[in-house]
Parts: sequence; C-alpha cells; structure tokens
Amino acid sequence: MKLADTEHTTRSWRIHEIAGDFDLEDVWALETPGGPDDFAKLVKQFSSGNFPDGAPLIVRALWSLRWKLGALFRLDGRDSGLDTRVGSLRDRLPENLRDTPTGPDEDWLPFTPLYRLDDEFAAEMANRTMHGVMHIAWVEDGRGGYRGQMAVLVKPNGLFGRTYMGFIKPFRYLFVYPALMRMIAREWQNS
Repeated sequence: MKLADTEHTTRSWRIHEIAGDFDLEDVWALETPGGPDDFAKLVKQFSSGNFPDGAPLIVRALWSLRWKLGALFRLDGRDSGLDTRVGSLRDRLPENLRDTPTGPDEDWLPFTPLYRLDDEFAAEMANRTMHGVMHIAWVEDGRGGYRGQMAVLVKPNGLFGRTYMGFIKPFRYLFVYPALMRMIAREWQNS
C-alpha cells in the first residue's frame, strides 16, 4: 500500500543524514507481518527475490524494454554508474555506519548495499538518468506487530533525468509497484 511521505520523513532513519539531498519518490507499506526480530529475513528476501522474473508478463515486458533501451541509449554503462558519474554514498557514511554489515551475501545487482542496521537497510544504484536509493525499514504496525516499509529516493541527473523519471512514473504506479508489492507479500507468506 502506498503511504504518505511523512511515514518516511518523520522517522529518525539514518538515511536522512546520508541522502538528504535526494528526492523522496515513493513510500510503501509491505505486507510482511512479523515480529521484532524478522527484519533480517526481509532483507534476505529482497536480495534473493524473484523480481522481475516472477512478475506478471506486462512487468517483465516493461523491465526487458527498459534494459534494451538502456543498452541502446547507453544509460547503464560502467561510465554512468557509481564511482564514475557519481560518487558512492558510502563516502558520506558517518564513521559509526562504515563498519556495519552491508547486507546478505546474495547478489544485489543492480544495487550496491550501503549499510544494514537492526531495523534499516539501504542500497544504491546509479545510471545516466539518476542516482537512486532503495531504503527498507522494519516498523511497528500499530497492532502489536511489525512490517516492512520501502522508500525510494532519487537524485535525477539534470533535465534528462527529471524527464525520464516523469515519463516512467505512470508505468511504475500502474504496473511495476503493484506487481512488486504482490510478489513481496506472496514470497513472505511462503517463506
């Protein structure tokens, strides 16, 4: 379920110290009911998930089209990513976050993990259109339990990046996010 931005901005997440100059694109409640110690399970699920392969055909098609257009327009080359076009946010980490685990052992491509705490995880990616952060958190659900929450933060790369982000927004809301949310809930329930 889509949440108000304040569900992310009013919490004292460490990501605010690191990516304060990024735009908050989206905040989502994840259907991942659990207890106070289940956050590591959620982070592991994200890294070993079946997206986009397990998503509906329309989402797989959009994802495939995005990667093909990315190759055609050279949006995702080595010279457009982290430590080439933009520096990694790892360089901004406060000293007390630099030695935290960065995530599970699974491959997070295209994301690069930044840090992981008991209730917060962040990973970044960059290409010619933007520098983005996926922030996953573990929050009390108001009914005595906990659930996951996902926020997407971006720093568009100039006018082209802002135009691109505006262009893909309807596709994210109509197809990608609903499929992703259903898949996260299904995988959580089956684990």
